Amino acid sequence: MIERFAENYRRRWNRSAVRVGAVLVVVTACAAVIGFFDVPRYIHGAGEMARVLGEALPPDFTNIADWGVPLLDTLAMSIVGTAMAVVVSLALGFLAARNTSPHPAVYHATRTFLNLMRAIPELIMGILLVVAVGFGALPGALALGFHSLGMVGKFFAESIEHVTEEPIEAARAAGGRPLQVVTHGVLPQVLPQMADVAIYRWEYNFRASTVLGMIGAGGIGFELMASLRIMEYREVSAILILILAMVTVVDTFSGWMRRKFK
Repeated sequence: MIERFAENYRRRWNRSAVRVGAVLVVVTACAAVIGFFDVPRYIHGAGEMARVLGEALPPDFTNIADWGVPLLDTLAMSIVGTAMAVVVSLALGFLAARNTSPHPAVYHATRTFLNLMRAIPELIMGILLVVAVGFGALPGALALGFHSLGMVGKFFAESIEHVTEEPIEAARAAGGRPLQVVTHGVLPQVLPQMADVAIYRWEYNFRASTVLGMIGAGGIGFELMASLRIMEYREVSAILILILAMVTVVDTFSGWMRRKFK
């Protein structure tokens, strides 16, 4: 009996070792393809980075008064994009969950749509929307909203699919209509998870909105790109410090919000 157990354990360990080895081989091969082990390139890059950092210090905050409105635009973009994604995902999440979708065709169609929104990077969406509606914060907010829709909708659907069935059955047994079953049997179970996802997504969207500004979507990213183009590295470092401070504020506030929703 002990020998059989030892033999089974040895076989499982060997299979695990083979799988881990295969993963390591794939990772090593991919690293070699991209030049990850090119040590001279790192040495040269370190010298260039040191030169740029030397030119970026000390930070130049001379134009800080001109950055207030773009920073607020960046914050507004992240809030509107997140709110847009959450509102639409609240409806699509129920259509994309197996236990609440009205029909398999609706389920698959909604999942495909969410996959499509998730597959297109917000940067590409931003470029297309800048072409469509012009420069400014609007295309940035729309790009964040559309891309976030794919991720937030998927998380909402996954949360709905993992709800406990007892409250749903109780709502149905009490004669509740489908909408009442959802509002009384499903929503109370998933609202905390949905709130967490929405808050985390807002944190991500604020960071992403700075990148979208670099393609003409407004915000502080536009100012950052303008300074980079004229190689004003001291001004670039000042803007980066301002973005870091704002990200810290957003993270602190979102942490406070998550504690409130627990």
